[in-house]
Amino acid sequence: MFDLERWQEIFETISKNKLRTFLTGVSVASGIFILVVLLGIGKGMQNGISSEFENDASNILYIWTGVTSKEYKGLNPGRRIVLHNEDYNTTVANHQDELEYKSSIYRIWNGSVTYKKETGSYRVEGVLPDYQFLENASMVQGRYLNEQDVNGSEKYVVIGNKVKTDLFKNGLDPIGKYVQVSGINFKVIGVFSDPGGEREESRVFMPLPTAQRVFGGYDELQNLSFTLEKEENFDAALAASQRFSAKLESYLKDKYNIAPDDNSAVTVNNSLENAKRFFDLMNMIRLFFWGVGICTIVAGVVGVSNIMLIIVKERTKEIGVRKALGAQPISIIGMVLHESIFVTTIAGFVGLISSLALLEFVGPLIETQYITNPSVNFNVALSTVFILVIAGALAGFFPARRAAKIKPIIALRDE
Repeated sequence: MFDLERWQEIFETISKNKLRTFLTGVSVASGIFILVVLLGIGKGMQNGISSEFENDASNILYIWTGVTSKEYKGLNPGRRIVLHNEDYNTTVANHQDELEYKSSIYRIWNGSVTYKKETGSYRVEGVLPDYQFLENASMVQGRYLNEQDVNGSEKYVVIGNKVKTDLFKNGLDPIGKYVQVSGINFKVIGVFSDPGGEREESRVFMPLPTAQRVFGGYDELQNLSFTLEKEENFDAALAASQRFSAKLESYLKDKYNIAPDDNSAVTVNNSLENAKRFFDLMNMIRLFFWGVGICTIVAGVVGVSNIMLIIVKERTKEIGVRKALGAQPISIIGMVLHESIFVTTIAGFVGLISSLALLEFVGPLIETQYITNPSVNFNVALSTVFILVIAGALAGFFPARRAAKIKPIIALRDE
């Protein structure tokens, strides 16, 4: 029920103590402002990290080898392990029903690519057709490699946008033109773009058998890449990828006589495991931000509570008169709580609106590697409003209880 006299009392009290009320409100507003901004930054970090994982297929597994670090079965450490075509073919044959996309890779680092007078040093890779989907590459011109190119060991290349820009000046169409890769002619059949940007677009792809034959790779490989079939949810996908990773790692270690606990000889990079680690970290960061924000709000609430205690002390005689005239304790408590909740809520809304406005106008301008468009959703804003009401009630509860316990005879003696 709307009580005009109660509101008049509140505004009269505030008008008598403008500076004190303002400073108290600032402490509450700053707490809400800091909380919402921190939560917005947390959301921006989640957006940025999610976009990093979107650069490649979300459940991709990369397998590469290194040097053994432990003695095993009479073999000394320090052996370099090299993958071969047979490893890829066996893996595909054994897990055909589990795999979505697959490719083996033969990599030529710092390959010199030339078109007429223009020359650049790029990463040249021999791959299979599925590699387009493993890398989330989109064709801008022409086409990607296909099975016919692989089977025929064609001297075709697909180049990234950055390579095209560097070598083919003035918007020249590269499709059908011949470039030299380390002095050998290859026909350009396509141009791709990559969500990873220029670094990923500074690459040149050719059929895997062609790369192995032309550049002396024989049947050697640097990497194996796979994605698994989609699962119902993230946890199921993670479990499936972990099972596959364990089987593949065990197979390679058995084949090449590598100690089971030798982690340097065979490495399986599971993007879902990386994603889980990042998302777990993000959850911890969000909890930390909530903690910092809540602590800041608590500091403001303590300030409001102290102010209300001072107000109760100043109005001791008035409260005594009210009780002497028959005012019930619940009425006294309501009077103090009403003022506390009002001050806290108004100040909190100022902080909330200020923080939302900041995120709305500044957030879209923030584009760093790991923070993208920081923002908060409606549920978070609603949660902060709920926190405001609770904070106001807590701030006024103890002073209100003290006021309700004042005995009229003692209050009337107060000077």
